[in-house]
Amino acid sequence: MSLHRCEWCGEDPLYVAYHDDEWGVPVHDDRKLFEFIILEGAQAGLSWITVLRKRENYRAALHNFDYERIAKFGPKDLEKLLANEGIIRNRLKVESLVKNARGTLAIIEEFGSLDQYLWRYVDGAPIQNNWRKITDAPTSTQASDAMSKDLKKRGFNFVGTTICYAFMQAVGMVNDHTTDCFRHAELKD
Repeated sequence: MSLHRCEWCGEDPLYVAYHDDEWGVPVHDDRKLFEFIILEGAQAGLSWITVLRKRENYRAALHNFDYERIAKFGPKDLEKLLANEGIIRNRLKVESLVKNARGTLAIIEEFGSLDQYLWRYVDGAPIQNNWRKITDAPTSTQASDAMSKDLKKRGFNFVGTTICYAFMQAVGMVNDHTTDCFRHAELKD
């Protein structure tokens, strides 16, 4: 008997592994949270599978998402990234890497961690939704609106409310697995 999954993940082995092992699992590691901010922003206008296929290239190019190193990137580093065929080479998205890394450092200085800052939008605990179909899930909420607005105020780019909600889904701030998906109950407990 095969497990029932959320329809969006299809049958691509990379997508299935992401769905089964990562999507919706609460993340509290600052570097991993930063990684998802960057990857969700990179997805803007593209499919998530495109980003997933490039994730290892991002990890290599960005020193495993070391925001302290990325915050120090200068023009030569950006040109090197723009020449890297393994990542999404949109200039604005590449420039946002540095802005978002610098913003992350400022947040950590103010709040103690990126984790403390981000999880306050859900009062520190995942929101447990009960969607029958993935189309029932919203593309934004008041929490993602507030997160987006504040991140933009702090100089972040590619953090619109829809991107922020996708981020919240990815890092387990909300459980948006459909109720017929085997991961819904596992993540609810």
